[in-house]
Amino acid sequence: MTYIDELFSLNGHIAIVTGAAQGNGAAIAEGLSRSGAVVIAVDIKKTELPFILNECDFYVCDITEEGQLEKLVRYVLKKYKKIDILVNNAGISYSFNFEEYPHSFWEKTYKVNVDAPFKLMQLVCENMKKRYKGSIINITSLNSEQAFPENAAYVSSKGALKQLTKSAALDLGKYNIRVNNVGPGYMRTAMTMKSWEDPVKNKQRKEKTALNRWGTPSDLIGACVFLASNASSYVTGQDLYVDGGWLIKGL
Repeated sequence: MTYIDELFSLNGHIAIVTGAAQGNGAAIAEGLSRSGAVVIAVDIKKTELPFILNECDFYVCDITEEGQLEKLVRYVLKKYKKIDILVNNAGISYSFNFEEYPHSFWEKTYKVNVDAPFKLMQLVCENMKKRYKGSIINITSLNSEQAFPENAAYVSSKGALKQLTKSAALDLGKYNIRVNNVGPGYMRTAMTMKSWEDPVKNKQRKEKTALNRWGTPSDLIGACVFLASNASSYVTGQDLYVDGGWLIKGL
């Protein structure tokens, strides 16, 4: 194994990835697996994606149910004895006018985007504390920095997750548990397919980036492998945006 291989290797690591049935989560799960980790791919529904069925341990779980999260962690610890990496990727978004945003959808968004990551971090950190080692990666968004229209719950929940990461990084640092954010830009996924298929919106979003293209889920793999591996052993509480230069583009 070369020095670079050793630096970024996840051999022997046990990783949980939520929202892994499709899109960004599926790509992250595949990337961690191909880097050597044993991946428990978590989603509310099963998928037919071959790499998950063949290379990952797929676990069906409703992350909004605390009892199911507890069962998930017990399952992983019983089968694999430890948890090295947690990627809180699962997220939902609903679009409504601000004045008419239904409270039920607000609550549902926060349950998935903030409450579930918080509870899962609490659950996995107990094992990480005992072993004095762990990496937690929370998937935020451009919306943790910028407001997009008619998306109040998603924008505010991603901002909350961003700050939750920093709080956790501070409190858990004494146990050598690192907590960081990865913020995707505009990625071509099921969530953004409506914009992708609209020629005007597709062009507008592409031109918002410095690299003049949309992102793909696979663009997130390098950032997540870096933050999960020893290559980032002194990195915690940080925001790593994989956005093609969206946030830095002025005139």
